[in-house]
Amino acid sequence: MLVQTPDPLTLKDALPPLEDITHVFLPVNDCRSPNLAEGGSHWSLLLVSIRDGVAFHYDSLRPSNYEPARMASDKFSRLCGKPLRFVNLDDAPQQNNGSDCGMYVCLEMQFLLKRLLQGGSGEKFSMSMGQNDVDAPRGRKDMLKLIEGFRKKGQRSQSRSRSPAGFGHHHGHRHGSSVSEHKADPPRVGD
Repeated sequence: MLVQTPDPLTLKDALPPLEDITHVFLPVNDCRSPNLAEGGSHWSLLLVSIRDGVAFHYDSLRPSNYEPARMASDKFSRLCGKPLRFVNLDDAPQQNNGSDCGMYVCLEMQFLLKRLLQGGSGEKFSMSMGQNDVDAPRGRKDMLKLIEGFRKKGQRSQSRSRSPAGFGHHHGHRHGSSVSEHKADPPRVGD
């Protein structure tokens, strides 16, 4: 959507305030038409470090998505009101078929998020993925397990809400404590 939007500032109201955000992961698609929901044939990842003013591009079929990623970087720069230096990483792991790009985006995002969360707030480290292989078949299996776990959890939750014993528990309380007590704060990056 960002690449296809003539004026990225029109998206500002649909997004959280960017002032307090340090990093943004943007999956980039090569679709040229905003009217085709199923358009495009390739995905890559753009990791924007707003704090450092850099947009890192990871393309598993280099250089397929160079132009769409550069356009996304330029438009995101306008959206956040800060210049961004575009870095096309030549050492991004490469897929060996024509169908794993989405899985590569997910696994690269997972790897990079872990790296960001493990670093200290003032610590700088390389965003290169050199020497890090992406195991797409294993990633698919792990993702399937995760989806299956959510499906089962949803079924259990649905059956509890339908049972007489579960009546009323879905109104903000579960076993005598509020739902908010069970939610963990999302991880923070940086400050």
